[in-house]
Amino acid sequence: MLEKKIEIKGISPAELFGSNNTKLKHIKSFFPKLRITARGNVITYAGDELVMTEFEKKFDLIIRHYNKFNNLTENNIDNLMLDSGSEMLESDDGSEILVHGNHGAKIKAKTINQKKLVELVNKNDMVFAVGPAGTGKTYTAVALAVRALKAKEVKRIILTRPAVEAGENLGFLPGDLKEKLDPYLMPLYDALRDMIPAEKLADMIEFGIIEIAPLAFMRGRTLDKAFVILDEAQNTTTMQIKMFLTRMGKSAKFAITGDMSQVDLPRKQKSGLAYALDALDGVEGIGVIRMGAADVMRHQLVKRIIVAMDKMDEDNDQ
Repeated sequence: MLEKKIEIKGISPAELFGSNNTKLKHIKSFFPKLRITARGNVITYAGDELVMTEFEKKFDLIIRHYNKFNNLTENNIDNLMLDSGSEMLESDDGSEILVHGNHGAKIKAKTINQKKLVELVNKNDMVFAVGPAGTGKTYTAVALAVRALKAKEVKRIILTRPAVEAGENLGFLPGDLKEKLDPYLMPLYDALRDMIPAEKLADMIEFGIIEIAPLAFMRGRTLDKAFVILDEAQNTTTMQIKMFLTRMGKSAKFAITGDMSQVDLPRKQKSGLAYALDALDGVEGIGVIRMGAADVMRHQLVKRIIVAMDKMDEDNDQ
């Protein structure tokens, strides 16, 4: 069996591979046919020559990524292992800070597809971002909206989503209409709270600079000089998506996000998001990005859950 060694130079193996070699174990999971061991700053690997060559290429990307960003996460490793992994290093678009959040947080596009979302929004006035939970669709879109507002490219931000019940009855919730609807809009509030100080955010909402409202409140309006985000678009009907998309006014940016695996509409009712993606395919000025499990930024289990469930859905469709 062929055996080779790589010496890691200028990087602490403990920092590169993490506590208890957790990140090294994650790297090894992509090469089950190789025997990979680490002692000090030397990596020894043995197995099939073709697989070893692929390991060398990917490990080189990992080292270059760490040297460039001084950081390495399991999500970074997942992206670098993709066929398009080198794009993580070659493209600077989207890798810059989108907005400075609270407590000095630097909010950036972290995955290849998040970077592509930034590129699409820069180039198009309307963008659809579709993918599973935790891929940063809404969060990245909100960061872009805050950036546009701070740069005075728009005068206001409008965040909206359909108030569709996910197996729960809205009418039984306590409180007035706003109190009933706020839980549905909470992910949008959460993203904004990461990026704008609480007191300033409250003032911006009070004065209408930032508006968070259910989709039904968009009817009859013209949304101009605004960055508008429609979240959970998979739960719109075809009539609702038509209504929303035709609200677009001058100097506006529209971002539509959704997850086709989480449609809460009645079984026989077609999702407005699916309808719009089909109807608008190839229309100039509209960008579409489809995210996947590799973009998930939540707990690693979320990524594994999505992959397992997608596999089951594929098997059931066959």
